[in-house]
Amino acid sequence: MGGDPTRCVAELEMKTDSCVIDIPSLAKELRVELSSFKSSTARVVGGAAPPPCIIVDKVGESTRIHDPHEYVPQYVSIGPYHRAADLAGEAIKVKYLGDVLSAAAASSTAPMTLEDYLSELAHLEHSVRRCYVHSFDIPSREFVRMLLLDACYILVRFGDVLTPRTAAPPQPAAAAAEEVAVANGVVHAGHRVVPTEERRAAADDQQMAVAVVRDVLYLAENQIPFFVVDKVHQLTFLDGETPVLDAIARYAHDLLSWTEYSVATPTIVAPPALRPEPANLLHLLHMHFTPTVLASGKVSRGGRSVGRWRTATEYHYAGVTFKRRPLSGDGGARSILDVKVSRRGGALQVPRLSIDGETWRLLRNLMALEQSNPSAAGSHVTAYCVFMSQLACTARDVELLSRRGVIVHGLGNDGEVAGLFANLCKGAVFDFDEADQNYLRPVCQVLDRRFRSRPRRWMASLRQKYFLNPWLTAGLVAATIGLVCTGSAKVPRSTSVIGNVGRMSEGAPVQHIEKWIWRHLMGEIDSEDLLWWIILEESSGHWSAIKIELSWVQPPR
Repeated sequence: MGGDPTRCVAELEMKTDSCVIDIPSLAKELRVELSSFKSSTARVVGGAAPPPCIIVDKVGESTRIHDPHEYVPQYVSIGPYHRAADLAGEAIKVKYLGDVLSAAAASSTAPMTLEDYLSELAHLEHSVRRCYVHSFDIPSREFVRMLLLDACYILVRFGDVLTPRTAAPPQPAAAAAEEVAVANGVVHAGHRVVPTEERRAAADDQQMAVAVVRDVLYLAENQIPFFVVDKVHQLTFLDGETPVLDAIARYAHDLLSWTEYSVATPTIVAPPALRPEPANLLHLLHMHFTPTVLASGKVSRGGRSVGRWRTATEYHYAGVTFKRRPLSGDGGARSILDVKVSRRGGALQVPRLSIDGETWRLLRNLMALEQSNPSAAGSHVTAYCVFMSQLACTARDVELLSRRGVIVHGLGNDGEVAGLFANLCKGAVFDFDEADQNYLRPVCQVLDRRFRSRPRRWMASLRQKYFLNPWLTAGLVAATIGLVCTGSAKVPRSTSVIGNVGRMSEGAPVQHIEKWIWRHLMGEIDSEDLLWWIILEESSGHWSAIKIELSWVQPPR
């Protein structure tokens, strides 16, 4: 009787179970996995590409459940998460591959072949897979094919690979502006009468362009690493004189400037060796949303805990004035995140947020990027979204902020906008009182001190209740003058009070005048029945005359 004695013993020992376990085979399988793990670890330690700082992950279910369509491509898929989707933009990827190969042939006498592209990307496969949280059951052949087609698609759409190298640098701002205008329902045709068919074709092209921007730039799950795009660009233009980042970053800057989200230029630095490189295209957009307070390194960590923002209406009742802060690259606000408050909290300057059909998608996916990369990406977009979601969570708040120029929208009504703000941050993990997460915490602390100050709230209430009405303003001024004059026993003899039912004696005590004015201010006398005005004449440094007319009121006896 032959056979491996170790195996026989193992089988005998496991007879009590419902099945027989082949222990040597299982041990061999685990040794292979352990060897593979040690090998990959050694490659990293030995100087290979380090783990990526920004990873691509699926949006969590707690966030996705509120509006799943905000995270799924509708026209074209990029990367492995949605590669099996049957979308309209997939068919053109092969054509764009041909365009890239043609551009390579036109720029060099010895261009790279298709086999060269595939070989180079095959060497990057391991590094690319590590950029995703999930592992994919995609064969290497299909994975490399996907990388090449998706990189070519991005280069043709945003990388200016079809622009002749001898031509002047392209100016995509107008094109990007027109694309976004379509998304906002605005189409410019100039002064020329555009034929119907041409207009329809142009509209179709613009709608497709908007869909491409939405799917390729805005979606957190629909991404491939930027170094893949850069590698394909290097293989296409062997001279290396025009980095692909320049063209794509220029497009991103023009797009965000037109939509009034940001005017920052994070990729334009000197020397070029210090230029930050994005992990993917959404991360490139995210780099434009760095608050100036973080860029300067001035982050406040002290102060009391506040826990939440108040609504715009509540701050308004506390005497806070809302002002639109214009975007400016010269020391001013560089993005919508640059919120500023006066030292005592009397004025809150907020860059205008222009809301269109893609605003919520962009903000939600930027937050998703931060939620997956809290250390590498930070949480400043999340902090801004929490601020806006609590500031503008009712229709009255949106109406107030719209009047102040802080919010501009073309949606159905203010209540609809408020509902979208209220749901914006659901599912997001955020520590309001953690200084490293909430760059707006010092602003909230200043506003909270003002909100909790009773004298300021009382004064703000008086201003809003009485000073908006000129007649009530006059009455309050008269009452104040009366209080100032309490040092005298009686009103000066030149003072007279005239009413429909009689005349107040010239020696009427000041307290009587105060009493009737304050009775009106306290709501005991209807303003429709009470009318007064004040004429003040200054002589010898004191008030010499007060004249008040009452429609029916007489001072108490």
